[in-house]
Amino acid sequence: MTLHNPSIRLADVSDADTLTQMQIDFGAEFGSHEPPFEILLPRFRRLLDDEPAAFALLAGPRLATQGYAVVTLRPTVYCDGPLAVLDELYVRPEVRGNGIGTALLTTAVRETRRRGGGEMHINVDEIDIDARRFYERHGFFNIEPGTDYRMLCYIREFAGD
Repeated sequence: MTLHNPSIRLADVSDADTLTQMQIDFGAEFGSHEPPFEILLPRFRRLLDDEPAAFALLAGPRLATQGYAVVTLRPTVYCDGPLAVLDELYVRPEVRGNGIGTALLTTAVRETRRRGGGEMHINVDEIDIDARRFYERHGFFNIEPGTDYRMLCYIREFAGD
């Protein structure tokens, strides 16, 4: 990687181990509960094997991954192409500030457009001011044009129902 010009590549099924470990590292840094490696690994393999419905990006050399992004795509009535969701974007703390996050996001948007995507959604915790500023700097918003109120995301987990 050169400063402000990181190498970004599309991940494939052989990268599932790396993505799984990055997800676990992400969870550990931010105190979010992540399933154990042996549960996440087959999930990443399935995701990467379903090429039209998802893709992942990796930043940096194969043996020293510095960041990743995961995007899922689904049909929607709101636009002609699929709706993309940026499920994760993470850059290792020791290399932040070198343009890796921007390169991952820019590549994710470009790849979504290449796949015919009509729009991209990103869920961000309200207290994560840095992430909110980052996405807003890159043209994302949480107030729909023509309104003066924020959009919210609601979730419900089905485990144990």
